[in-house]
Formats: sequence, C-alpha cells, structure tokens
Amino acid sequence: MYRVLLCALAPLVLAVGQNRRDIEFARAGDVRLLMDANVPEGAGPFPAVIWVHGGGFVSGDKYPAPMSLLEPLSQQGYAWFSVNYRLSPQYPFPAATDDVESAVAYIKTHAREYKIDANRLVLTGASAGGHLVSFVGAKHRPENTVAAVIPFFGEHDLVNRVHPDGECMIDGKVVPDPSKFCLSPGLSKFLGITADSPNRETVVRTASPVAHIQKDMPPYLFIHGTKDFNVPYEQSVRMCTAMKKAGARCEVILVEGGGHGFGAWDKDETMAGYKPALISWLKKQLH
Repeated sequence: MYRVLLCALAPLVLAVGQNRRDIEFARAGDVRLLMDANVPEGAGPFPAVIWVHGGGFVSGDKYPAPMSLLEPLSQQGYAWFSVNYRLSPQYPFPAATDDVESAVAYIKTHAREYKIDANRLVLTGASAGGHLVSFVGAKHRPENTVAAVIPFFGEHDLVNRVHPDGECMIDGKVVPDPSKFCLSPGLSKFLGITADSPNRETVVRTASPVAHIQKDMPPYLFIHGTKDFNVPYEQSVRMCTAMKKAGARCEVILVEGGGHGFGAWDKDETMAGYKPALISWLKKQLH
C-alpha cells in the first residue's frame, strides 16, 4: 500500500479513434444492455479498459464516461468500453454483476472486430461500479477472466459494512444503529433485503467480493480517498489484505484527502497524481 502525493499529468487531448455508441452486448428479458466503445486508430490489437459506472446501484449511466480517467489511457494506446447494467431496486443482485459478466463475454467474443487483445482486458469502475468489478474479478465464469481489476472507492466486504467495527456510517453520516445491522438504502435495494429480512446475512455474505477471493484471481489495484465518508477506505485495505493472505496479488493507492467521487480529485493536482501510478501499474501487469 502506498499513498499518492504525485504531480498531475499534463493536460491531454483525447486520442483520435473510432467511437461507437449504444452497442447492444446482451439482452436480459426485454432489457437491451448497451455499451459505448472507443478504439484507437491503427491495426492493434490494443489493450482495453471496461468501465463500469457508479450511482449507488440505483442510478447512473454509461454516458458520459469519465474522460479525466480514460483520456490518459487513450493516450497510452488503450481502447475503452463503457457499459450499462440493470439497476436496483427493479433488478436486485445478482442482475448487475451478471450484466458486467455479459459485457466481458461480448468484448472477448468480438475482440477481433474491435482490434483489441482479449488477454489484456482491464475491469475498472467507481463506487457501486467499484463493487461490481471487484465481485466479477473475484467470482466469474472461467472464460471471463480479465488481466487486471481496478476498483475506485468501492465496497468489498459487505459483512464488515453492515457490522462495522466502529460507528454506522450511511451516506456520509453517522446514524443510530439500533438493529446492529448498518444497511444503507442503496445496499438495501441492490441486495433486495431489509434489516429484518430472514436471509439477510446469507445475501450480504454472497454479494461480498471478499468472500470469493482465490489465489489465481487477477491482480487488483485499489484506489481510494482517505477522506471518503461514504465508503471508508478501509474497505479497499481489508480486501487487499485478504487477497494477499490467500496468495493473490494487489496494491492499494490511498489518495490523500480524497473524498467519494472524481470531482474534487480532478480539481486538485496532488490528488490527480494517482493517474501516472495507475498507468505504471498497468504496464507491469500487461507487459
């Protein structure tokens, strides 16, 4: 684990490439699952990033994708895909994780069409998306293995979240917890449970990425702000600690003073220093 206090990257112009919008990668009943793609000019095959948006599991969209993160990767020759997934509460767990798996499967199957290297796919996402990529990276169909996973400020140990070591924090505030079951509205909708559900403990454990750690899972790079009061940075530290104990590979970047979300990070040159560290880490993993 190391803390980021680096200089920001110089302003970059998005690499000229092939942009495609609203590509249907799967159907779930009558729901069309769509993604956007950006592929660099050239013959390829290119490494590729699959972006999974946040939104508390109940909102958010693939567009607009976070260009402050994706532009530097485009400049390094990465293709990227931004994917949608079914939202809660209409579609509770495991709908969203199933959809992320479907996106990985589609991209691998169509790798030649998009000029990408199916063996150099990276899953990344923020907040709710951070949880989803963490889960899929750990528990996935064998054919959907990716080369690396980068969760931003995500939840990984849901058992610890609902039974915290300290105060019950929900949406950035300390709240009374008479039930001894600290369940945020977003997690309640995502998991399809309430504090009174008889199967609550089983569901929480099943949906926790930390419960599915295995030695041969892909390497993870956790990126989390030290002032995140929505999802404590200890979530990323706990997951990485458990991975290392199992023999898996991971690192943690703690962004000093960073809160929950890219907004403040993008405005602060010191916080934006995670980007060159991320690119350096990817080069080592995808060599």
